[in-house]
This record gives sequence, structure tokens and C-alpha cells, in this order.
Amino acid sequence: MNLETQIAKIVEANGAFLYDTEIVTEFDETIFRVLVTKEGGVDLDLCAAISNELSPFLDVHPPMSQRYRLEVSSPGIERKLSKPVHFKNAIGEKVKLKILGGEKLQGVLKSADNEGITVETKHGDEHFTYGELGTAKTYFDWN
Repeated sequence: MNLETQIAKIVEANGAFLYDTEIVTEFDETIFRVLVTKEGGVDLDLCAAISNELSPFLDVHPPMSQRYRLEVSSPGIERKLSKPVHFKNAIGEKVKLKILGGEKLQGVLKSADNEGITVETKHGDEHFTYGELGTAKTYFDWN
């Protein structure tokens, strides 16, 4: 069983779902970030409970060889989409896409499967395979 699968089991035992993991460097500090979702939202108590269970597990099965800080949080209302499951769970939401080659567009995610996505843009429905996408994220219209 790989590390992500084991982390997902710990997260699910706390009533949430593993959205993604990422390693980032901020202010010369390496952070191993575990992003979780839950129907009805993620709160601080849930993040603390998951962190308290993950910490000793990761002491035995470290995600990297260097020093790091564990951070458990929600991916947020505006979140990165990188896996087919992320896109499937975001159907109906507003998305911003950067297509390989530089084109940028935004619209509403209409459908997603294991091959690609369909986005309703101002030009109509546009279909992209995952291989055509550079970056993608949901966005919230704050107006």
C-alpha cells in the first residue's frame, strides 16, 4: 500500500476525504500539506484530529528525507484541479484554465470523465483532454 493510500485511510477514519497532498517551500521551510474535504465543510477541530493521527504515522513513514512541517487543511473555495476526481467533484463550478500553449479561459465545468472535461465558455462548450491542460482551478465570483 502506498503512502497516499495509507494517509487516505487515516483521513477517512475521521469522516473526511483526502483531496490531495503537496510539498511546498515557504520562507525556507518545507511543508507537507494534506488537503482534506468533507460534506458540510472542514473545520479546525477536524484538521487538528487528522494531524494528531497523521503525525506519529508520518514519523514512522516519512513522506520525504528532509525536515518538514505537517499541515492539514481544506483545499479552499478556490482550489487547484489536477486529478480526474477533482474535476468530477467540481462539475457545475466556475473554473479557470490555462491550456498548454498559453491560452487562458474560464467558464463553468459541465462534465468530466477519466479522459477530459467539457467547459461552457462564452464561445460555447469546449472539450479538453487532461493532456491539453496546463493548470486548472475553481474560482469564486466575489461580486
